[in-house]
Amino acid sequence: MNSDTIKDLLIFVAALDLSDAKSAKQQLDTAFPFESEQVQQWGELMRAGVADGSLCGNGKAPMQYSRIFKNSEETHNLSCDAVLMDGAGPNHIHPQGEVDLCFAVDGEPRFDGNEPGWTVYAAGSQHIPTVKGGRMLILYLLPDGAFEFVKS
Repeated sequence: MNSDTIKDLLIFVAALDLSDAKSAKQQLDTAFPFESEQVQQWGELMRAGVADGSLCGNGKAPMQYSRIFKNSEETHNLSCDAVLMDGAGPNHIHPQGEVDLCFAVDGEPRFDGNEPGWTVYAAGSQHIPTVKGGRMLILYLLPDGAFEFVKS
């Protein structure tokens, strides 16, 4: 998986107003339905990357991760990470928002209470990302690659 694979998504997300997370999620659901062949292919590419070791090779359970690409002009200033989770991650802030595409790997996982599919966090939001009920493979898109860890 690379930026060319999700080029249409990058263009779309770069134009989203992430100050309104609910509206942004609705727009993503309409433009890129989770059940669509295109979105499911992205999930299969991610699963294949985990299987061959090219994705999520850093860290250890409950959170393994990898950077797919850094933000650049070519990526419409979005960075992209893949995370395999079955627990809680670090508390952080999204200065410019965050767009997540979540795929179930096993069980009946929920990402911060959300079913597999799109999850959007507004600019300035903060959370401790948590998967319960199974394991998820998550594609994270961050405008400007911006996030800030919150110290305990």
